[in-house]
Amino acid sequence: MSTQEKNEIEKTSTPLLYTRYFDIDKIDNKFQPLGVITHNETFSLKNKIAPTVFITNRSFINITDHEITFLANQTHQLIIKKSKDYKLNTNEEIQIDCDWTAGTRDDYFKFLNELKTISGKNITSTLRLHQVKDKDIMGIPPVSAVFLMCYSTSSPLEYSTKNSILDVTTLKNYLSKLEEYPIKEIHVALPIYSWGIVTNHLGKHKLINGLSKKDLQNPNFRLISENEIEITKEGYYFGNLLNRGFKIKVEEISNEQINEVVKFLDGKINDFPIIYYQLDEPFLKGRNFNLY
Repeated sequence: MSTQEKNEIEKTSTPLLYTRYFDIDKIDNKFQPLGVITHNETFSLKNKIAPTVFITNRSFINITDHEITFLANQTHQLIIKKSKDYKLNTNEEIQIDCDWTAGTRDDYFKFLNELKTISGKNITSTLRLHQVKDKDIMGIPPVSAVFLMCYSTSSPLEYSTKNSILDVTTLKNYLSKLEEYPIKEIHVALPIYSWGIVTNHLGKHKLINGLSKKDLQNPNFRLISENEIEITKEGYYFGNLLNRGFKIKVEEISNEQINEVVKFLDGKINDFPIIYYQLDEPFLKGRNFNLY
């Protein structure tokens, strides 16, 4: 962690860092942890850490009760092991991130209850926009608090003139009846990240994380709009070999967009804590988090 990243955490009213420990997927009919957290010896942080685990929706398709118990136990044990190995100062919470569907909701909810019983921790769950809008179909997770993900309003891999990270009009549509959601402790996750969407001659897309409009200033780029360019000379750009004719569209979130979302949510729910995704020095520049 950089000095600026540490300073931003220490300045917050509730200095808590939600930290992705690992992902879980079901591959060849076996549960597997992926991208397990590693530790840099220079890392030090006095603030509390909330372990966060992402689980793919397909992990809960055709899952048995025995497998749910097994998965909950293994998830808990791996969190304990990594926290102990790296001497991480964790709080009394485990956050589970899953884009559950109507078909997997019951088993996902069983998993949350099982994990709570096994760990003795406070289990929280992420909540996507469509899971709010379609709450009667998607169900209500058995948790004390949900973390509303106010981003990913559309897919970046489909052509659209909208900002796929956050389109405020789309968000307002999804959350038009947020005040009716039965879980009243709602934390709000807001995006401060950015990326570039690369499109090739066949119309296929890929993402380059961390790009901003200033990265589009290159003599080998032809400006199409304020946030999109066409490459005029083949070369290595941002660690990728990109051909002439490829296009890059940058998507980033302004302070004005964040403030508009906060103002909208103020009229829907009361006293919501805010989480910013994600903690990375380039994304912190030009932000005044006390404004939101």
